[in-house]
Amino acid sequence: MTTHIHDAGSAITQRGTPLRPDQMSARMARRGIWQVARWQLLSMRSWMWSLVVESIGQPLLYMVAMGIGLGTLISANGRTIDGVSYLIFVAPAIMVLTATMSAANEFSYPVMQGFRWTRLYQGPAATPVTPAQIALGHHLAVMIRFLGQAVVFWLIMLAFGAAPGTWSWLCVPITMLSASAFGALLQGYAAGLDSEGEEFNFVLRFVVIPLVLFSGTYFPLSAMPVYLQWIGWISPIWHGTQLARDVSYGAGEPGWLIGLHLVVLIGLSGTGMIWACRNYTRKLLQ
Repeated sequence: MTTHIHDAGSAITQRGTPLRPDQMSARMARRGIWQVARWQLLSMRSWMWSLVVESIGQPLLYMVAMGIGLGTLISANGRTIDGVSYLIFVAPAIMVLTATMSAANEFSYPVMQGFRWTRLYQGPAATPVTPAQIALGHHLAVMIRFLGQAVVFWLIMLAFGAAPGTWSWLCVPITMLSASAFGALLQGYAAGLDSEGEEFNFVLRFVVIPLVLFSGTYFPLSAMPVYLQWIGWISPIWHGTQLARDVSYGAGEPGWLIGLHLVVLIGLSGTGMIWACRNYTRKLLQ
């Protein structure tokens, strides 16, 4: 027994001087965002295989439906869109769309769950981690997950010949930025709710669905009536789609419009994160 205690003491000594409580607290405060993100990522392991199947199956279904299905019918008539086949035209848009739709799921009820139903945010809030770090950590974890999904989607696009551009790999960060732009705003909104989440039905019907239909995903925005085109201009889906098309096959967007797309996406993402941090702080410190 004495030998075991001596060995254990030697092991502790070899690791260095143990940290004092105030030092441990300071370290936790510095790494708060990553600690929360790590906790969120570890919790996703319980449905990891569902995420893997979704990450592979969803883009495969879209590529088959658009490439072998609708795309073949359009190409059979000798028609192209934006100078390319329909599959090449629609693939980067679907990549952006699926990530944004996933963001709508990840930053609605799961945020409400953290505050009300399971109160998962209460644990980290009782540590030196700040509410703002909890908000940003949750956001970071979801973005890391989307990174893996976006890479898989891009690889499947390459396999189907739907990403011919040299810079098509930039579709991955563009997709993540688009999802962040929409997801951060929804995260801020969800964190500010004091109800049971009935408002999400309104958001789905009157925000998400119109953005999906009128953001130039399946046809150019210019093909829509003028009185509907304004929806695309305020939609992160359209701004992300146009950037993805430009790097995927060279859509030929003018420089000023590329800059506008980036400003809108970065601005929406930053605004949403600030809003989320404020609402998390208000809720967790009240």
